[in-house]
Amino acid sequence: MSVEFSCGLLAGLTILLLTACSGDPGTGPKEVKWDRVACERCRMVLSDRHYSAQIRYFPEGKRSKVVGFDDIGCATLWLDTQPWKDDPKTEIWVTDHRTGDWIDARTATYVKEKITPMEYGLGAQSDPAPEGLDFAQAKLHVIEVEKRFSIHGVHLLDRLKDQADRRDARRKARQAEQAPPPIIPKTQYQ
Repeated sequence: MSVEFSCGLLAGLTILLLTACSGDPGTGPKEVKWDRVACERCRMVLSDRHYSAQIRYFPEGKRSKVVGFDDIGCATLWLDTQPWKDDPKTEIWVTDHRTGDWIDARTATYVKEKITPMEYGLGAQSDPAPEGLDFAQAKLHVIEVEKRFSIHGVHLLDRLKDQADRRDARRKARQAEQAPPPIIPKTQYQ
């Protein structure tokens, strides 16, 4: 074997080993550093191991990226704002509300009436449940909850402006009630 061939082989094996040992397999959920990582949407720390979610997406020409969420509601709302949301390579993972194990969000069944970090109220599980929702129904549920309660303050500026307008209107009404009657100057005809 020539020295050049040996060096090339050694360099190739080194690159292969470094790639294999990078810690990220390029697919599936990633290990979460609980209580240290913030939700990509609401910035709340991921603490509840039974209602978390992850999205793995593939930016054009780059390695996959994984972002974490404290609630399936945050994940679906955030995903809907991304240009690659319909890319079939995009992976969505949720934790089973009973075990904390990661499961595929698109094939999971969602049960209502759960107390979740951001109050979207859905727990995911791998097996069917009476009155369970599929992924599309779960997304619609999240949108309805968001519209009703505006949990994350998406419309916070609008609400604050409305509050300020109402406060100004009340202040003007009070001032009008408290103002002395206008003084009408006497004219020579009175």
